[in-house]
Amino acid sequence: MPDNCLFCKIVRGEIPASKLYEDDEVLAFRDIAPQAPVHFLVIPKKHLSGPSAVTGEDERIVGKLMRIGNEIAVKEGVPHYRVVFNNGSQAGQTVFHLHMHILGGRNMAWPPG
Repeated sequence: MPDNCLFCKIVRGEIPASKLYEDDEVLAFRDIAPQAPVHFLVIPKKHLSGPSAVTGEDERIVGKLMRIGNEIAVKEGVPHYRVVFNNGSQAGQTVFHLHMHILGGRNMAWPPG
């Protein structure tokens, strides 16, 4: 894990987070700047810089992110939610560790407006 990666520091326990789920492969925690009433992140503990870094050997863990994200959303009372992965700075990615945003608790119509 890179020493300077914010999410790797959270995984290592160097930075606190409001954890919702954790096992040997996955960590989920509340977003510190929520964009919806329910907004949390689900990340692999393995460092991957973003969606474009996912390889065939990572397919299972990406599926697990989706499953865990859904389970937490349902527990949080939001069976309808948006799933967002950003890939690269021009797409809005600010932390270069693969992470899935789950947002819900309000109308998430697309396009916004």
